[in-house]
Amino acid sequence: MINFTIFRKITLFSGDLFLLFLSLIITLIIGFGQSLSETIIWQHILPFSLLFIIWIIIFVIFDFYELDMLKSGFSLTIKIGIGLLVCLIIGIIFFYLIPYFGVNPKTNLLTLIFILWILLIIWRKIALNLFSSYFQNRVAIIGLTEESKNLALAFKKNPQMGYNLIEIIPVQNISLLSKKIKEFKLNTIIIAKNLSSEAELDLALYKCLPLKINFLNLAQAYEIVFQKIPLDFVEYVWFLENLKEGKKKLYDKTKRFTDILFGSSLLLITLPFWLLIAIFIKIDSKGSVFYKQKRVGKDGNEFWLIKFRSMQDKAEQNEAVWAQEKDPRRTRVGQFLRSSHLDELPQMFNIIKGDISLIGPRPERPEFVKELEKQIPHYHLRHLIKPGFTGWAQTKFHYGRTIQDSFEKFQYDLYYIKNRSPFLDLLVFLKTFQLFFKKE
Repeated sequence: MINFTIFRKITLFSGDLFLLFLSLIITLIIGFGQSLSETIIWQHILPFSLLFIIWIIIFVIFDFYELDMLKSGFSLTIKIGIGLLVCLIIGIIFFYLIPYFGVNPKTNLLTLIFILWILLIIWRKIALNLFSSYFQNRVAIIGLTEESKNLALAFKKNPQMGYNLIEIIPVQNISLLSKKIKEFKLNTIIIAKNLSSEAELDLALYKCLPLKINFLNLAQAYEIVFQKIPLDFVEYVWFLENLKEGKKKLYDKTKRFTDILFGSSLLLITLPFWLLIAIFIKIDSKGSVFYKQKRVGKDGNEFWLIKFRSMQDKAEQNEAVWAQEKDPRRTRVGQFLRSSHLDELPQMFNIIKGDISLIGPRPERPEFVKELEKQIPHYHLRHLIKPGFTGWAQTKFHYGRTIQDSFEKFQYDLYYIKNRSPFLDLLVFLKTFQLFFKKE
């Protein structure tokens, strides 16, 4: 399958880059009027170019390049507005605390943000129509299964993704495949669950090779579209072909160095605030400042995860229970610590020690792991790598409170385990900052 998703994201990014500088030029024309000169323009280009790099990072954090965001209507306007508000604050800090560029934008910065807000909204409305109508990957699915129905529904609901589903072809009509490819100008065939072992299908697909068609199984299609692995589809051979841990030794060593550097830096930067947090915890409720909880790490080894205490002392002295959205066990200070994620700061010790990594599947408690391994196929494979302070599943799915939530999150964990790389780690790291703007 031609991955039009990447093409669309690059198109969005290129458009944003153009609009950033267009907004700057329009702002200068409004601000300086007839006195605007080439010298003034170039005086602003350098500092704003540096600022725009930071703003692009903010765009990534706020999911500006997630295609499903394009059709979110009014919430798109709000989300872009919040992202640009953060950009405005960073711009103020940039120019007023680092006054080395000879530029004092004042109201120009606010004008630029407002113009950019309007242009970004218009650009995404245009992009939605453009992506939904042109450069479509014409797709057919062979075989009617629950997974293929979900995939077909996703294609229909998200035309901006670039996959135009033409037809679901029943297996009994496989002899018509070649004719349908020519008639509907198909360029991708997705083979549904457990059909590749059928001799008639294999022969029909073989005859289609001269038509230069892309063939994918359902797992590959899910991975491209949903960025997760469909657990109900994959079998043992999938893990043998895709989880090649022996080839990632250099990556793991580099990641360990990054973990120590990041963990130590964040520990030193935040250490002055630890005393304040400790004082508020002690004033609010009885008990220790820190809370240790057993978690399962790499290769199934258990370790103690350290947090600031956010619940009443001895809240779980009887048994381990799933976290609740409005957990009555939380203290007043604990509620703030959880919502701001400040209770997670002591985990820097776990990162430095090597219990966890900066990025990886979040570690679960032994009591839950035993139950989840019984309920979820292949769940033990998430322990092939170190758990993480944050992870792909945390950026793509809400806080897990049930076995079904854990099932969904595990599919994202498998995607990360298969595709983990420095680039994906950086993407997860940036997207994690968005969690500070969410309740969970």
